[in-house]
Amino acid sequence: MPDKNYSSDKNKVIKKEYESVIGAGAKRPRAQRGPGGPRGVVTERADNFSASWAKMIKYASPQMPMVITALLCAVAGCIISLIGPSQISRITDLITAGLTDEMDLSGISSLCIFLFILYGISWAMTFTQNFLMATVSQRISQRLRTDITKKTNRMPLKYFDSTPFGDILSRITNDIDTIGLTLNMSIGQLVTSVTMFIGTLLMMIITNIWLALTAIAATVLGFVLMSVIMKHSQKHFNRQQRHLGAINGHVEEIYSGHDIVKAYNAEEENEADFRRINRHLRDSVFKATSLSGMMQPLMQFIGNLGFVAVCVVGAMLALSGNITFGVIIAFTIYVRQFTQPLSQLAQSFTSMQSTAAAGERVFEYLEEEELTDESQKMRVLKDVRGDVRFEHVRFGYNPDRIIIKDFSADIKAGQKVAIVGPTGAGKTTIVNLLMRFYEVNSGKIYIDGVDISTLTRKNVHDLFCMVLQDTWLFEGTVRENIVYSKKDVTDEEIERACKAVGIHHFIRTLPKGYDTLLDDKATLSAGQKQQITIARAMVENAPLLILDEATSSVDTRTERIIQQAMDSLTKGRTSFVIAHRLSTIRNADLILVLKDGDIIASGTHEELLREGGFYAELYNSQFEQG
Repeated sequence: MPDKNYSSDKNKVIKKEYESVIGAGAKRPRAQRGPGGPRGVVTERADNFSASWAKMIKYASPQMPMVITALLCAVAGCIISLIGPSQISRITDLITAGLTDEMDLSGISSLCIFLFILYGISWAMTFTQNFLMATVSQRISQRLRTDITKKTNRMPLKYFDSTPFGDILSRITNDIDTIGLTLNMSIGQLVTSVTMFIGTLLMMIITNIWLALTAIAATVLGFVLMSVIMKHSQKHFNRQQRHLGAINGHVEEIYSGHDIVKAYNAEEENEADFRRINRHLRDSVFKATSLSGMMQPLMQFIGNLGFVAVCVVGAMLALSGNITFGVIIAFTIYVRQFTQPLSQLAQSFTSMQSTAAAGERVFEYLEEEELTDESQKMRVLKDVRGDVRFEHVRFGYNPDRIIIKDFSADIKAGQKVAIVGPTGAGKTTIVNLLMRFYEVNSGKIYIDGVDISTLTRKNVHDLFCMVLQDTWLFEGTVRENIVYSKKDVTDEEIERACKAVGIHHFIRTLPKGYDTLLDDKATLSAGQKQQITIARAMVENAPLLILDEATSSVDTRTERIIQQAMDSLTKGRTSFVIAHRLSTIRNADLILVLKDGDIIASGTHEELLREGGFYAELYNSQFEQG
């Protein structure tokens, strides 16, 4: 993704919607303002348990052969283990008979060896099932992260301007981890439990119908109550995942801007906001876990109730001579096997509910509107001269609030064009449209007479090098940060660019020079970071240049060095310079003065001063302040 510049044109507070998340009276953090609505707002959704799982099953279809194999292993293991109690019943009857007659040690030994083999095969099947499901879950998690990364590169900038980064990260980490854990543990457990439940039920019916009916009667109530609990708990799981994304967004924002928070003594206010969001998260988690947590102890109670009922009825049948003691022993094992799956089912359904909420958030992101497909665009603009023309451009980040009303300008190749105006006039918006970070509502933008909408965004971006007000460096060496995505850059070119912006000497003083790693431990000033980003633009060597307050974070002496480098860099290139300090653009070939989205004046510095008016007022006010 290219560097993003957050313009004050689109940073508007939507307080009412934000208060729906963290409570009335809360102030929405600045970084969460955007054109598409409040960031981190939790909206209520209907129960999408079935729809979410249907999407996950469809998404996992390439792994279905392994899943089916794993499930068959789980079924086979359960069926084999179900044979065990009947053999234990036979062993018990042989031992009972041996108490009054000769003990059949050979028969007992044979049955014991048979049981050992059965349970060994059952263990092997269970192990295979767990191994296959672990493999499948990790493959699906890996694919989800990969698809989200690819999706991110196809998303419009508007989405990231209106969605907190913490919420996106929560989908990539928390939500995908939840899906992977459930696929690894709960799906196999669910199939095993269902198989064990049905198989045990059949074996009980075959063994003794009356004891089977006794056990079934005790569990019917459990199923009814479990379905009621699931119906009411799913909405709380949805809220839990969304509030988790909201709190991650808030923490990420406050942490990244902790210096501003401390500088303005906003700790208490932000702590209050955090407590509000955290309270909502606590409430949703409490309701979700409390309701779903009732299922397992409820099933245990029902299981114990069934066990007692079977013991009582079995004792009565044994006393009447209808069943043997071995049947009672077998049935006590069957009852445990019959009720244990109920607790496992309750636990599996709890995990599946949480996973359904997580899956809904992940697939919601994957189904977001993407940038328009440009695969059919074959035209490529090369050997650019640099003529740029804006023709009746109209644009607004929100349809109901137009920022650029009717912007027209004709810039000749090689001109240095300065765009000035008060905050919110639309200066950075013009650059966003020129780079096709956003699409115009109406009008056209031409480069060398070619409508940029007929070119791919990649081709348009290749035509520009940019230096933004907000510096951006990634974790890597100084050399890697300067070269970035440029190919075949020599060391001489890198050093020449760094010397031009006055950062070469500082880099040589670093422990490993240009190979020094820039990470959280690296102590670079804001000005030094800006110098590196300017060197990056010089190495890019594109035909058009955009400077958005490029020298705003450097001192006066460094500004002069950078200004000289910029003057050298802009020669032969069409340059767009956004500047608040008007003294830095006095040598511009053309100055466009914007106010309320329209050009109200244009000309050179001297011409605009002679005319008086708005530009002269801006310049003189800065000169008087200086």
